[in-house]
Amino acid sequence: MIRILALLVLVIPGVIAAYGIKMMRDMVFGITLGPFTPSLLWLQFISGLLLFLAGLAFIGGFILHRDRKKNKVQGRFKIDNKN
Repeated sequence: MIRILALLVLVIPGVIAAYGIKMMRDMVFGITLGPFTPSLLWLQFISGLLLFLAGLAFIGGFILHRDRKKNKVQGRFKIDNKN
């Protein structure tokens, strides 16, 4: 059950990142989506870029956190808890 939950936690940001890529691609071809008008295609691209980066950052942070817990990261990624 925990693995299914972890998969869902990764799938949702993945879908968000994929939609961001779709928004950026549609802007290149001049296709407007949702609330954007043809004069605001640049805003559609920026929104798509933000969605893509947010999804990618979440997935990357999730994987880094998991690998730190399992002690599978290089020395430069380890957290030093010395105070």
